[in-house]
Amino acid sequence: MSVSVEQVKRWRLILGASSQEQLASCSPGCDLSPEQFQMDQALAAIYDDTSDALDQGGKRSAGLGGSAPRLAKWLGDIRTYFKEDIVCVIQQDAIEKKGLKQLLFEPETLKSVEPNVQLVATLMSLSGQIPERTKQTARMVVQAVVDDIKLQLEQQIRQAIMGAINRRQHTPLPNASSIDWKWTIGRNLKNYQPKLGTIVPERVYFFSRAEHTNSWTVIVDMDQSGSMADSVVYGAIMGSIFASLPALKTHVIAFDTEVVDLTEKCGDDPVNMLFGVQLGGGTDINKSVAYCQKFIEDPSKTLFIMITDLYEGGNQAQLVRRLEEMVGSGVKCVCLLALADHGKPIFDESLAKKLASIGIPCFACNPSRMPELLDKALRGQLTSDLSSNAFLDR
Repeated sequence: MSVSVEQVKRWRLILGASSQEQLASCSPGCDLSPEQFQMDQALAAIYDDTSDALDQGGKRSAGLGGSAPRLAKWLGDIRTYFKEDIVCVIQQDAIEKKGLKQLLFEPETLKSVEPNVQLVATLMSLSGQIPERTKQTARMVVQAVVDDIKLQLEQQIRQAIMGAINRRQHTPLPNASSIDWKWTIGRNLKNYQPKLGTIVPERVYFFSRAEHTNSWTVIVDMDQSGSMADSVVYGAIMGSIFASLPALKTHVIAFDTEVVDLTEKCGDDPVNMLFGVQLGGGTDINKSVAYCQKFIEDPSKTLFIMITDLYEGGNQAQLVRRLEEMVGSGVKCVCLLALADHGKPIFDESLAKKLASIGIPCFACNPSRMPELLDKALRGQLTSDLSSNAFLDR
């Protein structure tokens, strides 16, 4: 089977400089173009096992070194030559494989990085070490990611929750103080009048009285051990969305071997809440569940969401008994083994089976499917016999 020169060049980019001589002997004239050479340098900086960007003698070798300008150029190169999803993978590999973390402390470098959930997780893990000169830039990066996720999911989550608990019954009574402005504007965007420069609403929506009664309690209990980093980012943002809904009384808790109540921060400023999370450490799920139990007022109108891989370092038997009591009292309990947009969950299968046996569904969830999950959970339609990947893929 004949192989084109372009195909050989692609293999050269995949395999790196060490394959140059062998590939050239198979297919003469397969030298990289100037643009492909730049792509090769960008990839080699992360994936070639060498030490510096250019060595004596003109041979290309890898490494980002300690230079912020060099790193900024590399970040620009990968955005130029690769698609956004590939950029995120390469960038994360740079953080994990090449010690990029220290260079994130430079504001100029941080401005050049592609904002994504993995980067936010890295910044959270470094929050205690970020110097003052970089803190504002770090907050801007985290804010951009938070805003993007909320833009994608907030309206769907709002609709799912309010539909499921049947508490968003809009009323036609003309009471200006109870107008739901956000919902009204969103539902009437199609009625924008360019000549008038305004929206002429077809219908105005009002909150019903029940909207203001905190009719349901939602408790988000997040495992902040290092393995749950991406899930904590999404979980905290979900918590802030819940806290914005008047029909919900929301509590957001983070735990490792200690328990931290983030409830006040989640309603105010989700970015500040994320920087309040300390990733890493051990895990005492039982201790966190004991803390969360005090927030249960009406079990039949309480949704308890645990976000954890279930690797329990505390008292597992007591944990199972506590959760069994909660389920028996009428609390709707769900365990999210991961809340992330990539990968399959790694979790304690033995404990997951125990929880499933007492009626607690345990599975991973793609954030885009969170509205669907919430709708089913609040309606009591989730079952414990679901696959652990039930909400990962469409």
